[in-house]
Amino acid sequence: MLARKMLRDIAKHKAQFISIFLMAFLGVFVFAGVGGESVGLEVNVNNFYEDTNLADGWIYSYGINEIFLYQVDALGATTQMERQLVVDSVANFSNDPDITLHFVENNTISKFYLLEGEKLDINDSDGVWLDKSFADAKGLKVGDNISFEFEGYEIEKKIRGLGYSPEYVYHASTSSVIPDFNKIGFAYMSYKAFPGDNISYNVLEVKFDGTPENYNDILSYHMDGYYSSFVERSEHTSVSQFADEMDQHRMMGDIFPVVFILIAMLILLTTMTRIIAHQRTQIGILKASGFKNSSIILHYISYGFWLVLAGSILGLILGPMTLPQLFYPSMSATYKLPSWDPAWSMNFVYVAVLMVFMSLAVSYYSVKSISDEKPADTIKPKVPKISSSGFLEKLSIWKRLSFNVRWNWRDAKRNKFRALMTIIGVIGCSALLVCAFGMYDGMNDLKEWEYNQINHYDSKLVIDENATESVIDDVAEAVNGEKLMESAIEIESDNGKKSGSLTVLNNSKLVTPTDYDWNKVEIADDEVSISQKMADMLDVKVGDTVKWHIMGSDKWVNTKIDKIHADPISQGFIMSADKLEDLDLNYTATSIVTAEPVDKDYDGVKAVNSMANMTSSWDELTESMWLLIYILIFFACLLAVIVLYNLGLLSFTEIEREIATLKVLGFKSSALRRLLLTQNLWFTAIGFILGLPVGYLILSIMWESSGDSFYILPSISLSNFILTAVITFALSIIVNLMFSRKIKKLDMVESLKSGE
Repeated sequence: MLARKMLRDIAKHKAQFISIFLMAFLGVFVFAGVGGESVGLEVNVNNFYEDTNLADGWIYSYGINEIFLYQVDALGATTQMERQLVVDSVANFSNDPDITLHFVENNTISKFYLLEGEKLDINDSDGVWLDKSFADAKGLKVGDNISFEFEGYEIEKKIRGLGYSPEYVYHASTSSVIPDFNKIGFAYMSYKAFPGDNISYNVLEVKFDGTPENYNDILSYHMDGYYSSFVERSEHTSVSQFADEMDQHRMMGDIFPVVFILIAMLILLTTMTRIIAHQRTQIGILKASGFKNSSIILHYISYGFWLVLAGSILGLILGPMTLPQLFYPSMSATYKLPSWDPAWSMNFVYVAVLMVFMSLAVSYYSVKSISDEKPADTIKPKVPKISSSGFLEKLSIWKRLSFNVRWNWRDAKRNKFRALMTIIGVIGCSALLVCAFGMYDGMNDLKEWEYNQINHYDSKLVIDENATESVIDDVAEAVNGEKLMESAIEIESDNGKKSGSLTVLNNSKLVTPTDYDWNKVEIADDEVSISQKMADMLDVKVGDTVKWHIMGSDKWVNTKIDKIHADPISQGFIMSADKLEDLDLNYTATSIVTAEPVDKDYDGVKAVNSMANMTSSWDELTESMWLLIYILIFFACLLAVIVLYNLGLLSFTEIEREIATLKVLGFKSSALRRLLLTQNLWFTAIGFILGLPVGYLILSIMWESSGDSFYILPSISLSNFILTAVITFALSIIVNLMFSRKIKKLDMVESLKSGE
């Protein structure tokens, strides 16, 4: 009988119970879906790293000989090592694509991952194992020949296999923000394929025991001066870029369910409170008929239990099956893994179980107080709450306030818990909206800042490494351009070591260093400026001294920091060519920027990139982030509608008798609507104001998870702030108008007789 009653009640209050089901479903759906995607990324890339035995670190040095190997092995912590010769080459195609060649001794660390063709043979001097993405872009297949030019050599090899490498999950490109596999690639060959008489290895891949920090300290202590740099796994460009991507997705997946679960429990609490208040007399009759308190409690807690359980199970099933497929296509265009499969985690089940237990607790809280009453008391209507005069009512200004204000103030005092729930619901909705629009503004600001405020050029010409200085000068004059030097560097302070970038400007008018407010930062010829993000990571300030070196060079220099600039993408140093030479380092231009469009080929120029192509590449790189932002905006608005409607319904239910009384006294429906609207707007305003710092905090957490390369401070534009407020208050007003019909159709006789 009670089961049939439950079904009738659910059907009667279907809007509220559908909301509970949806919130439970969406909470687990988003958590398991985004979690399945982020956990899948982690599982897939870790399996790839494990299968290929990715190195724990890379030691760079010129001429890694047997003595060097003996010294590294004698460190004690080294468990495995393999040396390689890694050189940049140009493949024999019309667009001169850059191919990084790896001449390997045995291919046991950071192994080539074969997808097509034969396994890498260390004794094969005629074969090459090529990047599959590059091969696909060029239409190459196993059995084709390909030739490379590097360091005065030209070699032609037969393609034995196609595949991936754990060092190139993300392949950084000098010609675009995202990898253009028509222009870049990598290849693996046996050391026997090297054309010279003697091969001079320059990279030592190592596996070691202990932490990277300890290994770096041991290496530095025993072999300082014998190697140029050491890069641990987490600082490798490919590894760190993909790790940053995973962190962003993981953070979004962790934030979503918290809000959904809280809102679902809030709606369940309000709905159960409303049902139990309406069925007070029925509960009294059930008690008088002999039903035990335990049976009544079990009956009412089953309302939310079955709906939350069904929603959670459905979310567990559909989340990992659907959401990852939205993100993987865009990510697989930038990152290269052998498999893109969502993964399962017991955390998904734990969240679902937690939600079910929370539903039981919330339902129990709603019915416990009335179940403890005697049947004779339960059958009677609930005694109205008595509101005593507070501080405000005793002031002289109280009598000057309108009836609307005074009535709503006292009603809020009598129903503090309902007011608190309404405010919390609005806080959650407004916080998500602030976070969503803040991320939207941040992504747009980042693009505007980097590609309009800092860089003003139309074309960027990437210079060939073999180009002479006179050729570079001729090209710069022909395109009316400015020469730049950009290089990867490693910076060390007393508080840590970080990889970054060096930009050498020559009084450039096409590249303008700025602070965070986009104001120009003047950097004198004898000054060095460090980016704000790099300064924060190294915990340094103006006046401090750091040491650094250019990647590939073993010459470290000490430099005092004179200025701090801000850059959203590039973190490191900016200085002049004169300052670089004062530090006894060679200035070598790596690119030429010009305000003119360039559509012809020049000697010594490897590639030409337009600003339009770079911004297009940026849009492609951030496609998955935009998808997350749009999902956040959609669900924030959906939450606002559901929460405000359910809380408005609860508010109307609790004051139904008062509304009927006022209606009998002659108050028109329009006046009563204003009465409800006033209270609704009060709670919405309080929730919105409190939701702003919460949303700002969530936004800060999101941007902090964007990695070491990106520098974005949380902010929201005035237009989107206004839009957030408009959405929140408009939904509040719309929900209030939905109760107009209820006021008109209110049965005053039934409502007033409920007190007899």
